[in-house]
Amino acid sequence: MVIVTEFPRPVRVIEHTLIPLRDGTKLAARIWLPEDAELHPVPAILEYLPYRKRDGTYERDSLTHPYLAGHGYAGVRVDIRGSGDSDGLLTDEYAPQEQDDALEIIAWLAGQPWCSGAVGMMGISWGGFNGLQVAARRPPALKAIVTICSTDDRYADDVHYMGGAKLTAGFGWASFFFGAMCLPPDPALVGARWREMWLQRLENVPLFLEPWTRHQRRDSYWRHGSVCEDFQAIQCPVYAVGGWTDGYTNAITRLLKNLSVPRKGLIGPWAHAYPHFAMPGPQIGFLQEMLRWWDHWLKGIDTGVMAEPMLRAWMTDSVKPATYHETLPGRWVGESIWPPVNRKPLRLHLCDDGLLRSERAPLTSRDICSSQTVGKHAGNWCPFGRAADQADDQREDDSRSLVFETEPLAEIFEILGAPVVTLELMADRPVANLVVRLCDVLPSGESLRVSFGILNLTHRDGHESPAPLVPGERYRVRVQLNDAGATFPAGHRIRLALSTAYWPMIWPSPEASTVTVLAGALDLPQRPAEGVDASLSSLPEPETATPERPTAVGPGVVRIERVGLELGTEGRFKFDISDDDPLSAVAEMQRSQTLARDDWQVRVETSMRLSCTREAFLLQASLRALEGPDEVCRRSWDCTIPRDHS
Repeated sequence: MVIVTEFPRPVRVIEHTLIPLRDGTKLAARIWLPEDAELHPVPAILEYLPYRKRDGTYERDSLTHPYLAGHGYAGVRVDIRGSGDSDGLLTDEYAPQEQDDALEIIAWLAGQPWCSGAVGMMGISWGGFNGLQVAARRPPALKAIVTICSTDDRYADDVHYMGGAKLTAGFGWASFFFGAMCLPPDPALVGARWREMWLQRLENVPLFLEPWTRHQRRDSYWRHGSVCEDFQAIQCPVYAVGGWTDGYTNAITRLLKNLSVPRKGLIGPWAHAYPHFAMPGPQIGFLQEMLRWWDHWLKGIDTGVMAEPMLRAWMTDSVKPATYHETLPGRWVGESIWPPVNRKPLRLHLCDDGLLRSERAPLTSRDICSSQTVGKHAGNWCPFGRAADQADDQREDDSRSLVFETEPLAEIFEILGAPVVTLELMADRPVANLVVRLCDVLPSGESLRVSFGILNLTHRDGHESPAPLVPGERYRVRVQLNDAGATFPAGHRIRLALSTAYWPMIWPSPEASTVTVLAGALDLPQRPAEGVDASLSSLPEPETATPERPTAVGPGVVRIERVGLELGTEGRFKFDISDDDPLSAVAEMQRSQTLARDDWQVRVETSMRLSCTREAFLLQASLRALEGPDEVCRRSWDCTIPRDHS
C-alpha cells in the first residue's frame, strides 16, 4: 500500500460542524476539503453512518476522505440522527427518518459555498444500504453512488435471515449495535449537553434484536428499505462493489441485471472491507478507481470508466481451505453485460454414482438427519478477513452430510454466477432446514467450500407466506447458492453436500427432522474463456492518505491521540448446542465499553441471551450505564417471541 502525503490540492479538515434540519435537529459532520474550495467549489461525497465518526470509523476515514479531498472533492462523514455526536434518537436500521434526514443533508451540502452543487454517496455495509435507499428517493443533487458490501433485499440477503432460516450473525450484529447506540456524544464537541443527550439515548434505546426476531417472514417491515421492490426508482448511476469472501455479494449481479441506469459491478476476493485495504488480497487502488467514477459522473470528465465491461470479477484459483487467507490467487475476468447472453449452465444430476451429466442415472432415495453440530467448519456468515473467520476444511462436515460428487475432472472448469440445486424431497416434520454446500475436493481429500445456500423448507414457495410441510408429501424445491467465481482444476472433484443443520451459522428448526431426497440436479454457471478478459486494463496498486493509528495503553484499551480519548472494550460471546437437541441452542453475549478523558469516564455494560422452546424464541437483555462510579441507568428486557415456521 502506498501512503500519499501530498495531494494535487492541499486539504483542510473541519473537525465538527452541525447540519441543521427543518425539525430543529442538528447532525454532526466531519468534512475534508481542498483548501481553495470556496474559490473553486467541488462536488461533495457523503458517507452517512451510525458508527461514530469521532471514535468509531476514524481509522478508515483517515485513509479515504483526505485522499478524495486532495483530488478535488469534499469528503463528508455524517453521524446519523441519534448516533455519535448527532442530536435525536435512532430507532432502528434504515428507518424512514434516516432517509428523510439524508435528503436534507444532500440539499444542505449542495448549497454550501464550497460545493459545486453535485453530490455523490459512498459507503460500505450500512453506508452501502442507505446509498441505494437514498438514491431511490431521487434527491436532485445526488448524481451517482458507490455501494459496497450491501444489499437490495433486507430480508433475503442480509445478516438476519438466509433462505428463511434465522442467522445467528444477526445476534452478533445486534450485540454490537445495541452497545454502540448506548454510548454518549463527546463532551469536547457537544459541550454540557452531552449528559442530557446520553440519558435520552439510554432511556429510549430499543432492543433492536426484538423486532428483527419477531418479523420472521418477508413482510412490510423488511420490504421497507429493500430497493428490489422497485429497481426503477433509482435514477442515478450505481457502482456496486463487493468480494467473494464477504456475506454481501449476491446483490451486485441483481443490481446489474435489474437496474436501468448506467451501472458497473466489481467483485474481488475480499471480505467485508473497502477494497484498498480488504483481506484476503490482492487489494487494489480502489480510491483511484472511485476517482475515475466520480470524475465521470460528478465533474463530467471522460475517464473511460464507462467504456469498460459492466462487471469485473475475480476468478479465484483453488486453494487449500483455511480460516484465514492473506491473499487468494486468481485473475480478473470481465463481462460486457450481466447476465451474459447465450450462456447455459452445466447440469449435473444427483445419482447413486455421484454427480453425472446423464439424467437417466438412477438415484435411490436418501435420508438426511444431521447432527445439530454440523456446520462447525462454516466460518462466519460475514467474514471481515482480519482473523480466523472463514470456512476451513469441510471434510468433517461433509462426512456427516449427504454427499454427491463427480469423478476427478479431466480438465479445468470455471464458474461465475449462482449455482442452483433443484430437488424433489419429503420431510417427516412440519418445519425443516436444508443446507446445500458446493465444494472443491482436492486430490489430498481436503474440501474447499466454494458456495452454499440455505432454505427453510416452509419457505419453498416464497418468503412472504411460509407453509408447514406435510410429512410424507413430495415437494419440488429450488435452492439458489451464493454467487461465486471459482476455478476447479483438473484432477479435483466437484462435491455437493446436503445437511439439515448448520450450527452456529443458522438457528436449528424446532425438531430434528429427516429429509428424504428423491431426485435432484445441480446447475453450475460454467464460464468459458472470453476475449474480453485479455483486454481488461490492469488495476493500480492501492493508495491511501496517512493512516491514523490509535495508541495501545493497556489490555483492550487504546488512545486516540488527536482527540485525547481513551476507549476500552471487553466482551464474551458464546454459541452452544447439544449434538442431539435443537432446543438446547443458546447464544450469549456480555460486553463492556468505556470512554475516558482526563477525569471524565463513562462505562456501558450490555448483555444479551437468545434461546428457544419448540414454540418460541426467548430473548433476554440488560443495560447498565455508569458515569464515573455512579450508575445512571439500568434497564432489562425479557421477551417471548412466537416462532413463525422457523
